[in-house]
Amino acid sequence: MTGRARQTSPASGPGTGRVAGSGRAAASGRGAGQPAGTGGSGGFGIEGYRPRWHYRGRALAAAHRARFRQLVGQPLHDAWLMWDLDADRWFADGPVILGFADANVEITHRKFDECAITWDQVDMLLPLHWSATPTAPLASLDRSGPQLRLDWRAGGHPALARVRGRRLREVNVVERLMPAHWRPTVLHAVELVFDPPDVRLAVFNALDENGLTDDAEIGMPVGHCRRIRVV
Repeated sequence: MTGRARQTSPASGPGTGRVAGSGRAAASGRGAGQPAGTGGSGGFGIEGYRPRWHYRGRALAAAHRARFRQLVGQPLHDAWLMWDLDADRWFADGPVILGFADANVEITHRKFDECAITWDQVDMLLPLHWSATPTAPLASLDRSGPQLRLDWRAGGHPALARVRGRRLREVNVVERLMPAHWRPTVLHAVELVFDPPDVRLAVFNALDENGLTDDAEIGMPVGHCRRIRVV
């Protein structure tokens, strides 16, 4: 049992997790480095989910510094991935959910350089409604067409197993450095460092979907990336 206002229900498949968050929605809008949030009744087929997208690392770090500061020193109790039940694999378009005692943190990447971090917005007790129609918008909750059978699964990736139970020590945003003067940086990853010892988890942009790694260091040449400290 993790976080605030959570309860469990029977899982709908082997290894699936059903945990309810508080379901609070953040207002969407456009600011410095912030494309508009998704519209409709929920983003990514998730009711109540209102991601606010950032494409600049400093803006993303500033927006969430206060919340991450409250989590420093807390252990990661569990983590959940959106799971394709028919293919029995991670559906990497959906958010990666990290469960701490005080909050669930939901991290999502899309397109080439956009990232959204939300807090306690995803209620994992509610069904997911993701249209299987290729032309359907990402935020569509239209249930008239064929639906992918999706659920939430606890764990589901070796990188999550390695950090489970460890205490959060540091959070960074990683940007790729680009040669183009009109676009000097690209938002690449949210990096969490846990004790003991230094164990790194990065939720990164894997070209319009999420990627996960627990590699000890950023997988890019020196001078091609930079870290922006969040906490």
